[in-house]
Amino acid sequence: MDVGLDGRVYLVTGGSSGLGLATAHALLAEGAKVVLCARDEARLDSAVAELGGGDRVLAMPGDLADASTSGRLVASAHARFGRLDGALVSVGGPPPGRSYEASDEQWRSAFESVFLGALRLTTAVARGAGFEGASVVLVLSTSARQPISGLGISNGLRPGLAMVAKELSDELGPSGVRVNALLPGRFDTARVREIEETSGDAAAAREAYEESVPLRRVGQPEEFARVATFLLSPAASYVTGTAVAVDGGLTRSP
Repeated sequence: MDVGLDGRVYLVTGGSSGLGLATAHALLAEGAKVVLCARDEARLDSAVAELGGGDRVLAMPGDLADASTSGRLVASAHARFGRLDGALVSVGGPPPGRSYEASDEQWRSAFESVFLGALRLTTAVARGAGFEGASVVLVLSTSARQPISGLGISNGLRPGLAMVAKELSDELGPSGVRVNALLPGRFDTARVREIEETSGDAAAAREAYEESVPLRRVGQPEEFARVATFLLSPAASYVTGTAVAVDGGLTRSP
């Protein structure tokens, strides 16, 4: 199936590792061009090397908590590639911990990056893409539907952002912009391994999680990337305002 990505241009934040990097691989494989953004410049350079470099990849260090980053990314895409068709908005999760133990500063910092950063980039992409035909996919979490023990700040922010994504799909739909969200379960990424380590027994934590998943395993980043690539593409042209769980069946709501 040709999903129609040849020559299209997408921003991918959180693009130096994990689900963002896997999606960049998938987009490039379908003929798209990508602008990768991440906070760590050295890891970003490594990601570009892994992707094979070339003239279809642009690396832009940046932090979505910085209000100037979104505009800079959109401008860079136009300057390098002459167009912009959408974005995968993936922001690193807040530190694990219980919500009642988190400090005010931890809440503020997470809100600036996870919530406001994602919102700013979504609106900047909608304007910068010239509206018609643009697609934005926000990477949230299954905590948008049900809380995840030990991820208190994420549990607080993700549901609100999912509702904003739905509202944006209403507001931007008449202009031809699609806004969707992905709710990943547990994938085999560095972030997930870090969370498992906080349990004191990472192997036991992994085994217990897999027992709770109907497919009885964690996901591979490539499995997430295929769904993200479809939603970003013209092949999903009548899909907007929805939150798709990519979690092996873990989430109990339909």
